[in-house]
Amino acid sequence: MSGADPRFADEAVNLEVLRERAFNLRWATLPRDVIPLTAADPDFPVAAEIRDAIKRWIDRGYFSYGPAEGLPEFRNAAATMLREHKAMGHAKAEHVLATNSAASALEIAAAYMLEPGDEAIISDPVDFLFQRSVGAAGAQEVRWPCDPATGAVDFDRLAQLITPKTKMIGLCNPLNPIGKVWSREELTKLVEIAVAHDLWILSDEIWSDIVFGDARHVSIASLGPEAAKRTITVTGLSKSFGLAGLRIGLLHGGTDEIVEGLLETSGARSTANGAATLSQVGAIAAWEHGWDWFRAFATHLEAQRDYAVTRLRAMPGVEVRSPDGCYVLFPSIKQTGRSSEWLAEYLLEQHRVALVPGAAKWFGPGAEGHLRICFSTSRAILAQGLDRMAAGLAALD
Repeated sequence: MSGADPRFADEAVNLEVLRERAFNLRWATLPRDVIPLTAADPDFPVAAEIRDAIKRWIDRGYFSYGPAEGLPEFRNAAATMLREHKAMGHAKAEHVLATNSAASALEIAAAYMLEPGDEAIISDPVDFLFQRSVGAAGAQEVRWPCDPATGAVDFDRLAQLITPKTKMIGLCNPLNPIGKVWSREELTKLVEIAVAHDLWILSDEIWSDIVFGDARHVSIASLGPEAAKRTITVTGLSKSFGLAGLRIGLLHGGTDEIVEGLLETSGARSTANGAATLSQVGAIAAWEHGWDWFRAFATHLEAQRDYAVTRLRAMPGVEVRSPDGCYVLFPSIKQTGRSSEWLAEYLLEQHRVALVPGAAKWFGPGAEGHLRICFSTSRAILAQGLDRMAAGLAALD
């Protein structure tokens, strides 16, 4: 990749460090000869500004308790980010809570919104954390299909899924694993249905910075007072800034009452839960000084997406939609006649490339017949992984 930013060149990836530290189905958990295109986590070192801010905090020598709701500087930086990057003009620091990751934030929000026996509507397919969060609250998920081939959804079907037990609609925007970026028109329809049935909206926007081409992310809470007052927004820094290991996320609620309820539900006041102060320092530095790094990362990712889509479309038995957001692809492998889990296991064992199968346990029943491929790595690693996948598919009987 001539002219590439050196921060995202092939040489920037330190495989020795990744093999020590990159867990969750990645380099540290797989044999050395396997290429993992699995969990959505960058293979690049984080921005120098983030590292420097953490070092300065450490050098002052104190690691005291922080406020249950988050450091004031964190809440201010988060609210500024929401206003300036998500068009949430109503966002204010008092309505932000720091959380131990976006995954934790989803569970806290679901526990606040739902009671045992309630129902919550979530996409099919969607990241397993939605199902997990709903189940942890004692509620039942109800699946709303989204076509992986087109990203199309049926709002009449959504309305039909609502029962007297329905209390929440879960929104993942952009939608992992499909890469769908929801349009303003779609989000407006969703708000109208939520208002008509007096439903909560849980909006997971962890991927909201990762959008490509003409796609534009719209925070659903930005669509007016009715949307804002019934939406709890979740986001974090793992996808945009590579800070998964810091485990830092946030919740934003539209009213004082919601924020108080979320804080009480979280257990942070008792210190049984809460966000590490050091992680909040990293987040502040990312939001205040990390956007140049992120823009270069986003440019690299778009080139990676285009390259991978071209490669996949040339492989036998593969169909793929070019995602509008997220740095994962979700190609259909139905034409091969193999199941997702069989093919993922075959590619791992016989061709030494690890992919995530489109299994119900990861994404819901609508994911079957697909594989998820993460491309937030170097061009050299991505090319080698796709070479192995192509060889494996070509060798099928």
